[in-house]
Amino acid sequence: MTKIWDKGFEANQKVADFTVGNDRELDLRLAKHDILGSMAHIKMLVKIGLLDAEEETALQTELQNILAEVKQGNFKLNGEAEDVHSQIEAILTERLGETGKKIHSGRSRNDQVLLDVKLYFKEEIQQIKNEITALFDLLQSLSEQHKETLLPGYTHAQIAMPSSFGLWFGAYAEALTDDMHTLAAAWRVADQNPLGSAAGYGSSFPLDREMTARELGFSTLSYNVIAAQMARGKTERILAQSMANIASTLNKLAADNCMYLSGNYGFISYPDELTTGSSIMPHKKNPDVWELIRAHSNRLQSLPNEITLMTTNMPHGYHRDYQLLKETLFPAIETLHALLQMSHFMLEHISVNKNILSDPRYDYLFTVEEVNNRVLQGVPFREAYRQVGKEVQTGSFHAPKQVHHTHAGSIGNLCTEEIRKKMKNASEPIPNQNPSPLEK
Repeated sequence: MTKIWDKGFEANQKVADFTVGNDRELDLRLAKHDILGSMAHIKMLVKIGLLDAEEETALQTELQNILAEVKQGNFKLNGEAEDVHSQIEAILTERLGETGKKIHSGRSRNDQVLLDVKLYFKEEIQQIKNEITALFDLLQSLSEQHKETLLPGYTHAQIAMPSSFGLWFGAYAEALTDDMHTLAAAWRVADQNPLGSAAGYGSSFPLDREMTARELGFSTLSYNVIAAQMARGKTERILAQSMANIASTLNKLAADNCMYLSGNYGFISYPDELTTGSSIMPHKKNPDVWELIRAHSNRLQSLPNEITLMTTNMPHGYHRDYQLLKETLFPAIETLHALLQMSHFMLEHISVNKNILSDPRYDYLFTVEEVNNRVLQGVPFREAYRQVGKEVQTGSFHAPKQVHHTHAGSIGNLCTEEIRKKMKNASEPIPNQNPSPLEK
């Protein structure tokens, strides 16, 4: 296969292998988006007179055929193809002759890959949104289902004040609304058409960039062609930060589950088939799923730093360093999907212990409740605090294991509906996933 940058000489094979790297495998994720980009670009080339109607029909027909191969899992990059762009152009040239060689007019591989990556990110962000929404809905349902069940709250890992499963589940639901805000920010950055920026300095062809933006479903352009190319690395970094925020929430949720499932706590349980055992201790029920979610989440939290270091100290314009972003980010996106899906799966099967506070070790959990009780009866707060503290020291403290919290966001007023509205507002910038109008 002739390389699309061929000028009559071949690169050293060792250099060629090193520079291509893992692109052939990673680019399979971009095949659909590269085809859709070519479809939009071809329509625009017809409009500005660089292709005729007959050529358009032939090219669009073959691109639809290749797209069908991609969807069926039959599309492959052969051993000579450098990347998905050269493979698709080579297929078109093989099937259509000279017509296939015309589709690169007004484009560079720089704006092609940037376009493909942005379209890919938009699709993945929509899927992440759906997964977060499903997990949010489940957490809210669990919060309402178990809102009457109390459990200990902790500070400094010491027994502190009463909490509830309603409060606990609901906390992670609301935490996901913050994560959705940053995911929406990543969406907005990705939702800008870079096609037509070419190698970063535009083209002498009268390209209609607004047309390709409409065809591809972008809400706006990266107008300045240099700024469009500067988005490479920045787009990945912003998405990575959003993913790290989600991972931080999942990490804490996983850590709580590991702790609450341990024999020293016994707050929750899972069916035996969702835990693993020990090779020598017959009684063990290990929370391996949550431990791996915790570990994978920590890896994802390192992602923004890795991408930042990879894209630092480069002047504007394209650099081959950017190719490595695929190796870092693409597998991480797949990992995040798995973590969200597994967290949802596990929580679908959680059981909560409704009698946690019957254990006398939690008697002192209600000291603050008693202090506040006495304040309501007219005792100054500091005096009430001193009285209860003395009773704890002498072992004479006794209080009913009840709470009367009514303010917004407390045990007795979870504000579930208000949190649902927050999530709706946070997720609105990311539309529901629809097939591109270019896909038949």
